[in-house]
Amino acid sequence: MGERETWTTEEFGSSHEGAVGVLLADGTVPAPVFFDTSSGADGQSVSQWNVYDGQIAHGPRAAALRAVCSCGWNGREHKLDWESIGEQKLIEAAHGTADTCMEDWDTHTAEVDQSAIPLPETVTALLDQLHEEIEKLAKTSPLAAVRAARRLEVTAGQVGYCPAHDARQDTTAEQAAAALGLNEDAARKLMARFGHWSPYR
Repeated sequence: MGERETWTTEEFGSSHEGAVGVLLADGTVPAPVFFDTSSGADGQSVSQWNVYDGQIAHGPRAAALRAVCSCGWNGREHKLDWESIGEQKLIEAAHGTADTCMEDWDTHTAEVDQSAIPLPETVTALLDQLHEEIEKLAKTSPLAAVRAARRLEVTAGQVGYCPAHDARQDTTAEQAAAALGLNEDAARKLMARFGHWSPYR
């Protein structure tokens, strides 16, 4: 896949990496566009949506944009009206459509969050409160806030150790991934980090 702008959330990371995807008039996904940056073999493959404007030396012309996610989810198609676009640059003419794709992906990640194993309201409230307190502390004493963040990091490692081992025994990799809202590889590495075992065994 060529280089393009992507979006992630703090919690789900690369398991749900979103981007604006392109569809051609026949419904297919175009290959990345190769830009030659020198007289040699060096160059760059790009799949950023706005390069598909049909111009000479660029990619084929996009017929529609949609949100895509690394998990395999695809958003609804948003057709491009090339009669209205005319001579405008695609990045300017379809900027609003690209923003709509990002909103579609936001909805998708919200659904992933809802499908993950729920946390008790008391835990969520305490985490939110702790977040706010550390942010307030940072305004008066940045170093104290760093120490608090470090203590939080240590605590997370301590409280996550036994649950990681218990979950490893009681659930499959697929079940753990679904509960955490991650792909199986990311879930395996997370469990291994908390449980202090190698993710490769």
